[in-house]
Parts: sequence; C-alpha cells; structure tokens
Amino acid sequence: MSMTPRAYIDFLHIAGRLKDNIRHCYTEQGREESVAEHSWRTSLMAMLLLGKTPEDLDLNKVIQMCILHDLGEAITGDIPSFWKTAQDTAKEDHALFRLLDTLPEPLRSSWHTLFQEMLALQTAEAKLYHALDRLESVLQHNESPLSTWLDLERTLNQTYGMEEAMQTIPFVQEVRKLAVADTQKKLQTEDTTDRGCLK
Repeated sequence: MSMTPRAYIDFLHIAGRLKDNIRHCYTEQGREESVAEHSWRTSLMAMLLLGKTPEDLDLNKVIQMCILHDLGEAITGDIPSFWKTAQDTAKEDHALFRLLDTLPEPLRSSWHTLFQEMLALQTAEAKLYHALDRLESVLQHNESPLSTWLDLERTLNQTYGMEEAMQTIPFVQEVRKLAVADTQKKLQTEDTTDRGCLK
C-alpha cells in the first residue's frame, strides 16, 4: 500500500508542529529555539562529517537519525533532559511509534527498525547520532545569551554529552572538548548587565 497524497500532507502537518514546539534553549539573538531548528542543525552536523568517519559507518543512516530523532516531540512537546523522567520518555516513544504506525509499508517497518536502533544505542551510527544531538545543544547554549541560562547549566554545559562524544569518532571528541573551552570562556567573560531576560 503506497502513501496517498492526503496521507503525505497529513503526516507532514503533524511533523510541522516541530517548527512551533520550543526547546529550553535560545538563539544567539535571544529568541526561543524550535525543535525543528535543533533537528536541522544536528542533521547538518552529521553531513559535515563526510570523510571523517570510518568507511564501515553508514553516515547516511546517521543523518536520517538526526532528522527524525525528535519526531515524537511533534506530539508531546519538548522537555529538557534535566527535567525529563522515564515516564516522559516512555510517553514520547509511545507517541512516536503510534505516528509511525500511520505510515504505509515498507516505510513503516523501515522507520520502526531505525528508531529501535536509535533507542538501543548499540551501533556506531546510533552512538554518533546521540552524541551529535547532545553536542548541538551544547553549541547552541554557547551561542545563546548567558541571561537565558539556568544556574545548573553553567556546570551542565561543560559535561553534557561528554561521555557520549568520547564513544564516537576522534573528530567529535575534539569538537566536544573545544566546546567545553568555549563554555568556560563565555562564563569568564560574562557581562553582568546581560541578566534578567530569562522567562
């Protein structure tokens, strides 16, 4: 059974909610970031690794994972990792697989398999996507005004995703280490007048 034009539009309508669902992060200009924006740059980060990954690593699969990884949040919205519970994660995963069940075969089975691999975090591809997902959040925080950070993020941004990055390729490991230095530099040069705009 192939996807009808109406089903195609309906699925994209749901996915399009990621443009409006905001994350607990701000852009460089102080605007709240959408989930879609985060997913886009995470995907771009994967594409930029062409030629830097082992030949037996399927970079196209990593890109697909990055594009799709927050699709469940089109239904549930985003909850910051430091507030997300196991119940929240289960709810998001359930919503995601219900959405995937609306797809025709063979797309349904293909995406089910992809997400199961992502959740298991056992393959090199899944580990790389997961590290990039966390790294993008760190990079975005380094770009956002310090006035939008919670106090806990001053420490968290130096450690978040570090363990995941160290399980991937050397290039990502180096980028993650450099991001720590950028965070520390940002904290050292904090403008004390740049405070108070956090909602």
